Amino acid sequence: MDNGKLKQIVEALILASDVPLSENKIAGLVEATPSQIKEMVDELNAEYATSNRAFFITRVAGGYQVNTRKDLAPWIKKLFKGRAKPRLSQAGLEALAIIAFRQPISRTEIDAIRGVHSGGVLKNLLERNLIAISGRSEEVGRPLLYGTTTEFLRYFGINDISELPKPKEIEEIMGKLDGSQEISAEILSALADEEPVIEGEENETAE
Repeated sequence: MDNGKLKQIVEALILASDVPLSENKIAGLVEATPSQIKEMVDELNAEYATSNRAFFITRVAGGYQVNTRKDLAPWIKKLFKGRAKPRLSQAGLEALAIIAFRQPISRTEIDAIRGVHSGGVLKNLLERNLIAISGRSEEVGRPLLYGTTTEFLRYFGINDISELPKPKEIEEIMGKLDGSQEISAEILSALADEEPVIEGEENETAE
C-alpha cells in the first residue's frame, strides 16, 4: 500500500471513530507499525496547519481523535446553544478533583476532605464512568478505593493523568498552602471549559 493511501485510511478511521484510537489499534487495522501510524498523523497535522484547516488530530486518553481549533470555539458554542448538556455539579467537580489528584482514595478519605458524605456524588460519577473502583485499601474494613477512568481523560481532553498539575504546583501557582482540592476543582472546571452546575448534592446521606 502506498503512503498516500495509507494516510487516507488512517485519517478516515480517526474521523469515523467515536472514541480515541490508539496507534496499536490503527496499526492492527491497516497492517502497519505504530511508528508508521504516528508518522501519518504527524503528516496529516502538518497538512492541516499548512492549509489552515479548522481541525487537527490530538492525543486524548491514550489515542487519537479530531478536535476543532480553540479559536473557533465561540461559533461552535453558538451551534449547540440551548441543547441539553450533561455537566458536572460543583459537588461532583470537587469530588472528582479530589479523586483525580489523590487516587487511589477511599470514600472515607473523600468525605473527610469535603466535610460531607459523598455517597450520592460518587454514585453519579460512577454512573457517568468518570471514576471506577480500583481496588481495596489495606486499612481496617478494607474500604473500596476509587480512581479516574479513560472516560475522565476524554471528558477533560487530556492524554494521561500525569498531564494534570501536581497539587504542590497548583498551590505555588495560586499562592495558597491549603484547600488544594478547591483549587484542583477550579482547574478541572477550566479544562472542561464549562461552568459547574449546582445540583444540591451536598444533602446526601451516608450509605
